[in-house]
Amino acid sequence: MSEIRDIALAESGERKLKWVEAHMPVLKSICEDFEKTKPFSGLKVALSVHLEAKTGYLSCVFKAGGAEVYATGSNVLSTQDDVCAALVQRGIHVFAWHAATQEEYDHHLACCLEAGPNLIIDDGGDLNHMIHSSYPQLIPNVIGLCEETTTGIIRLLAMNKAGKLKFPVMLVNDAQMKHLFDNRYGTGQSVWNAINKTTNLIVAGSQVVVAGYGWCGKGVAMRAKGLGARVIVTEVNPIRAIEAVMDGFQVMPMKEAAPLGDFFVTVTGCKDVITMEHMLLMKEGAILTNAGHFNVEVSYAELEAQCVSKELRRDNMIGYTLKNGRTVNLIGEGRLVNLAAGDGHPAEIMDMSFAVQALAAEYFVKHKNDNLPLINRVPEEIDQEIATRKLRFLGMNIDTLSEEQDRYLHAFDL
Repeated sequence: MSEIRDIALAESGERKLKWVEAHMPVLKSICEDFEKTKPFSGLKVALSVHLEAKTGYLSCVFKAGGAEVYATGSNVLSTQDDVCAALVQRGIHVFAWHAATQEEYDHHLACCLEAGPNLIIDDGGDLNHMIHSSYPQLIPNVIGLCEETTTGIIRLLAMNKAGKLKFPVMLVNDAQMKHLFDNRYGTGQSVWNAINKTTNLIVAGSQVVVAGYGWCGKGVAMRAKGLGARVIVTEVNPIRAIEAVMDGFQVMPMKEAAPLGDFFVTVTGCKDVITMEHMLLMKEGAILTNAGHFNVEVSYAELEAQCVSKELRRDNMIGYTLKNGRTVNLIGEGRLVNLAAGDGHPAEIMDMSFAVQALAAEYFVKHKNDNLPLINRVPEEIDQEIATRKLRFLGMNIDTLSEEQDRYLHAFDL
């Protein structure tokens, strides 16, 4: 039981799955463990993720662990139809296709939930929102939910504060082995891969404006600098703004940066970061992108409503003529640029992030009778286990403390 675009695309998707599996040794080793221990036997796992090869392999890892797996997308432009087809052939229930309408997207989310999942893997919080708002009768089935993103965690914390969160969640994005690598190195590289692929324009010597200097913004700015760009950072957090200054970047409000930028990348998780007020100040041909989560950081609806005309400039990029006669170019409808116009983060980076997802889900199963709190941080031992495995696969060794050193460091513990 699946709803996908075309099962005939499975051969192409299978090649993608095999390629990422070869470059995700930590997750593969966890898969081999799960095949022996079957921690998810008799359970249903629902995933709302960017349905491409790396998340596809994560779905296969849950299946190897004994789960019945239901997968859908978390972004209508990041779903890859050939990967969906390959997953169906591997025995996973998939409800997704590329460029789904909002109605189709919501229907696919509902299909996953109607299976009655015991574990939820969420990317941005859409499954969590839907089960609480539309399927409250299914909430008692849920052992726990693992959230992948900063945006999703913001939504979870708001629900918890309002007293509306009804089952335990794990803040996967906050794990060290996730945000220190995925958000910084993964976002940094994949954003520029997508921009370069879409525009075929030179970055060296250009002016790049990065909105937001969290871990994702740090990665995007660092890679822009490495490509030879001059970088401006916009921020609302004074501490992060000082970090950007200390890292060698200019800092100013978006209204001042708008006339200067050639490329704009928003990475804030907030809405209306770049509005029509800013766009009207921009150079002719400025490139607008979002690497946050939803397509509200660059005010897409405002741009669509107020432009004089628009035309397809290149695949995944629309040129909008504004009322002042200038044109700005928006990639991927303002959705996540690295997935809407690219292949997402490199496999070696997602190897660590999805290892966190897999072990966090296993933790929920092991502790399902322990009356866990609603908000859970990823246990330190999971981070340590993944880091140890990754180092081994990288062929690296590290020092260990002697007993005397360990006693010294803990001599004053309370």
